[in-house]
Amino acid sequence: MKQTSPSLGQFIDRLGNRLIWRLASRSRTVETKVPLVSFTFDDVPDTALTNGAAILEKHGVRGTFYIAGGLAGQVEPDRTLISPSGCQELEMRGHEIGCHTFAHRSVRSYGGTLSRDLERNRQFLEKAGVSRAPKNFAFPYNAAWPLARKTLKARYATCRGAGEAINRGHVDPWMLKSVEIRQPEKHARELSRWIDDVVADSGWLIFFTHDIADRPTPYGCTPDTFDHLVGHAVRTGCQVVTVAEAVGRLGWGDVR
Repeated sequence: MKQTSPSLGQFIDRLGNRLIWRLASRSRTVETKVPLVSFTFDDVPDTALTNGAAILEKHGVRGTFYIAGGLAGQVEPDRTLISPSGCQELEMRGHEIGCHTFAHRSVRSYGGTLSRDLERNRQFLEKAGVSRAPKNFAFPYNAAWPLARKTLKARYATCRGAGEAINRGHVDPWMLKSVEIRQPEKHARELSRWIDDVVADSGWLIFFTHDIADRPTPYGCTPDTFDHLVGHAVRTGCQVVTVAEAVGRLGWGDVR
């Protein structure tokens, strides 16, 4: 099979996202008088545990960590991914464990093998000591795919993409929007404006990031910046909740 070039693949992924946002049924409503904010992590480098989880706990709140089991324990030039024992520790400390596939590939690339990969990730987490199967999913590379929706809806209450927007009004639970916390540092700290926005007009703001380190990758931020954002959310009266907690607070129940 001829390989798709990265640029064409990215174009196809963007097109898939736009098709879903435009055509998918918005089957649930975000109705909340109190602004909701969720802090989530993709891939979950080990600093998301040592720094990110610790900062959330300092403020008395918890986050959602989307694990891709195939990445666990990998050592890369600029980060190390969380270990299986780290996954268990996150759950024991009250955080939510979500699914990010096992192999960490765009969902479009799996075809008919997606369900097998998701089950493999569930088994990885179970073996790691995580007691609850993940109920929420985040797309690797924030790349959704219309043909994967049936498989994902059968397993998960929500799926999270990007979109740089607050979830308000009628939404598609399997294509929730989120705001990225990433470098450069000045930009990351200015993301507090999104918190002010959701305080002024209540909805559900979901942040996502990767590593939390003094020298972060381009896809992470420093502990000071993360602490600033979490603290600002708490001080301004937001309810900082996991994705699963938000689903419960919104009364969505079993959205499947």
